[in-house]
Amino acid sequence: MRLNRLLLGGAALTAVLSAGAVTASVLQDAPRDARPVQSGDPIGDALRATSPAPSAAPVEAPPAASPAPASPVPVTPPPVIVVAQDAAVEEAAQAETEQEAPVAEKAIDQPEVPARRQRRKFAVVQAIDKVTAETMKFEVEVGGRPVRFNRTLIVAARACEVSTPDELTQDSIAYLDVSLAPRNQGEPRQIFRGWMFASSPAVSGLQNPSYDAWVVGCKD
Repeated sequence: MRLNRLLLGGAALTAVLSAGAVTASVLQDAPRDARPVQSGDPIGDALRATSPAPSAAPVEAPPAASPAPASPVPVTPPPVIVVAQDAAVEEAAQAETEQEAPVAEKAIDQPEVPARRQRRKFAVVQAIDKVTAETMKFEVEVGGRPVRFNRTLIVAARACEVSTPDELTQDSIAYLDVSLAPRNQGEPRQIFRGWMFASSPAVSGLQNPSYDAWVVGCKD
């Protein structure tokens, strides 16, 4: 019983001490009121008593000069100094400038527009029958009625023109339609269509097992 009382008393004392420590800590962290500083430095007080009071800062006198003008004063720039160059130096500089100048490109001659070929009214055609060795030179009207040679070779002209004087080769060119009609009065069969050149009959002429034909010229 006595032991229990001692334990309870010790616990109560510990609680009281803990509460006092907490209270002291709270009081220590709380802000405090301001108080005047007590004089506790006699030597400093004596020195401050014997030191003269600081005087006001000296005022500097304005610089000795004329007062500022009431209006802006125009400033005249100094004259530009031109250094005269030697005549030889000037000539060398001028020559160098001329050399660096770009050379004007020469105008390229425009090609002349070729003259237009003259068209004619009739195409002159020469044909040969390889079976009978019969040959004939005949005219075919451009855009007109076709011409029949040896009853079966039919030639129609669509155009005929002659070369211009500025061309290298003087030539006659005709656009022909050539058909071959069977001997039993059937429908004609086209065997050639295109341009024929009088200067090259072996290249552009008609070559058929029965007939050869080529353009010879153009005429009005």
